[in-house]
Amino acid sequence: MLLQREKSLLLMVDFQAGLLPVVDGGQKAVNEAAWLGEMACLLEVPVWLTEQSPEKLGGSSVSLLACLNNYRIWQKQHFGAMAEAEFREALNATGKTQIVLCGTEAHICVLQTGLGLLEAGYDLYWLSEASASRRAQEASLARERACANGAVAVTADMVAYEWLHRCDTALFKEAHQRLLKPRSSRPVRFF
Repeated sequence: MLLQREKSLLLMVDFQAGLLPVVDGGQKAVNEAAWLGEMACLLEVPVWLTEQSPEKLGGSSVSLLACLNNYRIWQKQHFGAMAEAEFREALNATGKTQIVLCGTEAHICVLQTGLGLLEAGYDLYWLSEASASRRAQEASLARERACANGAVAVTADMVAYEWLHRCDTALFKEAHQRLLKPRSSRPVRFF
């Protein structure tokens, strides 16, 4: 099934300043999330972020937030965001059915959020390059487990081009000029 921007929401889980320095591949994950987040904002796809106990782990990466012009932050205590009633109810109220998911740590909060989304009936797209853990093996196993339960592994480029849908529009030209360039030219720092 193709992603459609009218049905989509980008959910970034716990890209927090206190956690990112110990995450294997954390810099790459943040860069990919920032790139797709900027694309989502351009295409008016809602961008939501979660923060796990921010008083302990810090808030969302400031440089990630600087790439987004429109987003909503949810603070949580449960590892899985769907266990938070206010979050679950607000997500349901959006009418969005396709959730593009990424974040840290992939094997804990991202996975539990993803499994909760699948259980609630959402179509889940696991953004592989933007999901990381302290140990790479755990991130890989988390993706495998999510996909075994119905998630679809995707890349940022897959998502962006499916959201854009065609190449002969002014929106595509704007997106291509602003965003469809190598991620390495757009470094994002954790702090």
